[in-house]
Amino acid sequence: MDLLNNLLSWILWFPLIGIVIIFLINRTNEKAIKWVALITILIDFILSLILLLNFNFSDPGFQFVEKKKWLDFLNSYYFLGVDGISILFIPLTTLTTLLCILISWNSIKKKVKEFHLALLFTNISIVGTLCALDLLLFYIFWEAMLIPMYLIIGIWGGPRRIYATLKFFLYTFFGSVFMLIAIIYLYIKFGTFDYTLLLNKGYSFGIEKLLFLAFALAFAIKIPMWPVHTWLPDAHTEAPTAGSVILAGILIKLGAYGFLRFVLPMFPHASAYFTPLILTLSVIAIIYGGLACLAQEDLKRLIAYSSVSHMGFVTLGIFSLNPIAMKGAILQMINHGIVTGALFMCVGVVYDRTHSRAINYYGGLATTMPLYAALFMIFTLASIGLPGTNGFIGEFLILAGTFLSNKIATTFAALGVIIGAGYMLWLYQRVFFQKVSPNVKNLPPLKTNELVALIPMVILVFLIGLYPNLFLDFMKTSVANLLMNFK
Repeated sequence: MDLLNNLLSWILWFPLIGIVIIFLINRTNEKAIKWVALITILIDFILSLILLLNFNFSDPGFQFVEKKKWLDFLNSYYFLGVDGISILFIPLTTLTTLLCILISWNSIKKKVKEFHLALLFTNISIVGTLCALDLLLFYIFWEAMLIPMYLIIGIWGGPRRIYATLKFFLYTFFGSVFMLIAIIYLYIKFGTFDYTLLLNKGYSFGIEKLLFLAFALAFAIKIPMWPVHTWLPDAHTEAPTAGSVILAGILIKLGAYGFLRFVLPMFPHASAYFTPLILTLSVIAIIYGGLACLAQEDLKRLIAYSSVSHMGFVTLGIFSLNPIAMKGAILQMINHGIVTGALFMCVGVVYDRTHSRAINYYGGLATTMPLYAALFMIFTLASIGLPGTNGFIGEFLILAGTFLSNKIATTFAALGVIIGAGYMLWLYQRVFFQKVSPNVKNLPPLKTNELVALIPMVILVFLIGLYPNLFLDFMKTSVANLLMNFK
């Protein structure tokens, strides 16, 4: 079937149809612009589900491969493919973009046309990053993500949006320059950008360590790992709700994906050499991020610092070099995208009504918005890893697997679970309980678009939490294949 043979290209480029149509619509017809963007991404999400349903998780290799000559003079190919490591992130990307359109339906008032064009372009660049198996093609998509995110934060963000978006851009671009130098070195040495041909190439140990550091810096900034994390709280705080959801839900996962896709398989000896360093930085991020949350008085800033802590668990699981922990890390990347994305949506719901992110502005929301309070509680419990939710299974697998390879790191990382429960429950107590604040006495209930955006996240919280093997099965063969380099 032609659709299946070119399914990745369909998913990747289908939003272009929406971009062209929106470009032709008069900017005053905002309703039509929103509906075109919504229907475009809904179809793209359905295509990504078809991809998921036709994926053979017993095959460790790349599937749905498309390889065509692109830049012949550089021996670069339009080379796409997915395996068990990347397959789940494509539906997550299209779903997140879809929910961002829904949650922004009434909150984006200016430049509605440009906002939806930026969202569709972001979707293309992220899916391309996840599918690209040619290093030059990967780098182009990787850098292309910066453009729409720069605009989303810089145009529709808060009062300090220019500072935040410049910081975001400069940090991520700085790291990417070193990765580009490493890619150029590999091309000069081997004459190809083909990822599959660059695997298992021989390097001196010194060169491999330098290549590791070049790639790792770009990915560490994107995650972001401590101490190159400082762009994230500012970007999250100033970004509009959709920008924060995309950052938390997808963008920062691409750093961890880069470690799994490129760093570990291409530079296994250097990865093993630097493992103690990465584990140390991961533990620091877990504890530091959690303690920083306890000091925050801004809703979005607190959730942003929680991302630093949660992504510390992800890098801990990846560099444990243990199959249990690594599967837990990949699942936790999905979980974090769902839960933290949902929490940012929830913050956006009350911010649209009050235009305040200050925690002490609220109080008693459980009385005035009971349905909203119930949904926020579900995401709060998932964030702290309550059994039965998706957050529990991811963190449990990471800690259980890492314990087999590094008991000291696991012991310190476990403190992050306790700290996480502390700051999230404290946040919930201050915002939803106590005496009803005069500021929230007359807040309207959830709108239809807000409820429709949040319900899928609730379903996924419990679906992954209660039936994790539905998701773990996709990655088990690819993870086993990846770890063969470390036996």
